[in-house]
Amino acid sequence: MKVSAYVLILSVALIGMSAGSRKAKPTVGVNPGDLAPGIELSGNGPEVGFRNQSGRYTLLNFWAAYDAESRARNVRLANEVSKWDPERISLCSISLDERESIFAETVRMDGLNPSTQFHEEADKRSAMCERFGLEKGFRNFLIDDEGVIVAANVTPERLTEILSERN
Repeated sequence: MKVSAYVLILSVALIGMSAGSRKAKPTVGVNPGDLAPGIELSGNGPEVGFRNQSGRYTLLNFWAAYDAESRARNVRLANEVSKWDPERISLCSISLDERESIFAETVRMDGLNPSTQFHEEADKRSAMCERFGLEKGFRNFLIDDEGVIVAANVTPERLTEILSERN
């Protein structure tokens, strides 16, 4: 009888706790389901927030010219995003190259749209790099119009798949 009473009390407590979780909001972080941290760019860019309430996704991509893999991924992602309606998805690609001149020349050589490319003179110990977990390598994040990270480290193929599913 005592066991039944404990099970009943525990069940009621769990139901009560889960009912309150509907109002819970995601925490700020860098994992899918988290709210993406905002970004303040120091040089040529505005403050970047991800809550736009427009139904548009933002692909936030970090890269550097000295990192061949991230540079190639940046070009591939930029090409994939350009295939979609700008009302559906926008690209915010941030270079962490030491010099603005290297960034500008790389954007020119790679044929990228300068309005989607930004430069941040931050090293891997900066607050922004820490906030987005870039100490171990460059990453990207697909963020919805509520500011919630939908996916991380997406490939162009995975981006197409996600956007097609959420049509």
